[in-house]
Amino acid sequence: MASKFQQFLTDNKLDSRRLLNTSKIIEGLQREDRSARLAKRRGAKAETKPAEGAEKPPKRRSGRPVTPRLLSQALEGKPVSGPAKTRLLRAVNRLLEQKKKDPADLRKLF
Repeated sequence: MASKFQQFLTDNKLDSRRLLNTSKIIEGLQREDRSARLAKRRGAKAETKPAEGAEKPPKRRSGRPVTPRLLSQALEGKPVSGPAKTRLLRAVNRLLEQKKKDPADLRKLF
């Protein structure tokens, strides 16, 4: 019996290898993410506070892409943690966006 996640991938003709690669690109740390982490480690958080009316900086990436082990757990229907589900959802939505389809929500996948 196929899990809900596996059924969604087959219905939308999404390849699991592309899902892994897309997640690696999305979640990979960029230069801004590394510098923000360094500043936080050094305790310079107070210096980098945005001024009144300034925009908040974009949300940092996790640096933890979807792994083959996580993907196999999701495909088998085994329990997956909340942050892992979110990473899977972001990768699936990126692939759906490339196919010009509507984005999915978490309830459709799990």
